[in-house]
Amino acid sequence: MRIGVPKEILKGEKRVAALPDTVARYVKMGFDVDVETDAGVGVYCSDQDYEKGGAHIVYKTEDIYAKSNIVLKVKQPWFNDSVGKHEVEMLKKGGVLITFLHPAAPANHDVIRMLKDRYVTSFTMDGIPRISRAQKMDALTSMSMISGYRSVLLTAINLPKLIPLVSTSLGTIKPANFLVVGAGVVGLQAIAVAKRLGGIIKVIDIREDARKGAGSLGAKVAGFDVPAEFAVGEGDYAKALPAEWLDKERAVIEPLVAEADAVILSALVPGEIAPVLITEQMVRTMKPGSVVVDVSIDQGGNCALTEPGREVVKHGVMIIGAVNIPGSVPVHASWLYANNMANYIENLYKKGINGEPDWDDEIVKSSLVTHQGKILHAGTLKAMASN
Repeated sequence: MRIGVPKEILKGEKRVAALPDTVARYVKMGFDVDVETDAGVGVYCSDQDYEKGGAHIVYKTEDIYAKSNIVLKVKQPWFNDSVGKHEVEMLKKGGVLITFLHPAAPANHDVIRMLKDRYVTSFTMDGIPRISRAQKMDALTSMSMISGYRSVLLTAINLPKLIPLVSTSLGTIKPANFLVVGAGVVGLQAIAVAKRLGGIIKVIDIREDARKGAGSLGAKVAGFDVPAEFAVGEGDYAKALPAEWLDKERAVIEPLVAEADAVILSALVPGEIAPVLITEQMVRTMKPGSVVVDVSIDQGGNCALTEPGREVVKHGVMIIGAVNIPGSVPVHASWLYANNMANYIENLYKKGINGEPDWDDEIVKSSLVTHQGKILHAGTLKAMASN
């Protein structure tokens, strides 16, 4: 069984799916491991470092895909301009792909269909359930922590005013007002960083426990009580609200958006398209120069005006749709992700590398997207049916 680790090709993506020490773990399991040349250059790992871990260095991109039974990536497959082929086209028919697919996001539906048609068995690292034994595999939580941290730094760079309260000889500069929508891992980290920079933070979340966590970090919690059966799903993740409750949430958010200098959007439902919570009309009410960072863009985005991978100004408001925020902190992001991935592989092939994956395992079932020419991921099927 051969594992292949290609170099990531998304613009600005410096992360890598395996590091020399995780390569050594795969070799110990019995895998042969191929790593594309310069795959680790963004995290300062040389080809020689990988060879010391037991990897074979491959110099031709197509060979990594053609020879590998299992391909490990960070981001979903893209068209590779350097070889004139889509990464899905290069995958071995009937092979295995493990990466972040964000399969429910409409922008990724064509890729999911391509994987299905190529009979690729694909697993998405954002589909790992929040259960105790899956914590060491939970790449979504690992990357969300980094996204929350960087989202505030992106705000600070683009906000045309200072964040902290500053006393000057001419008077006092008032602190910036932050609104954080979603108090999961992203939101909590954003609150902590914004607080350290001196901002005033308000937060909204449909889950009571999440609101308590945000309040403990010093954020002012905006009231929005939703019955738990509508708000909280498995693993304490948020559930997709019924339409009437979603309208109520938007009504609560609207005045908070109007008074905010910066809005961090991180409201996600695992495996499903992100709910649109900020409408164009809400953006119109914001002060010129305000900033919106839509961290949920990989799953469609919480703002109706967000454009994936772009920074745009609409109605005087900067709206940032960065699609690879963790990729801007590649060293620690790769260390976290590579170890999450290694733990996932060990669980996936706990019956041995020459056997079948453990299809009855809860973690495997939750993260499986395509298999034997079928799309099996429930959130993706739901999202595709609604489009």
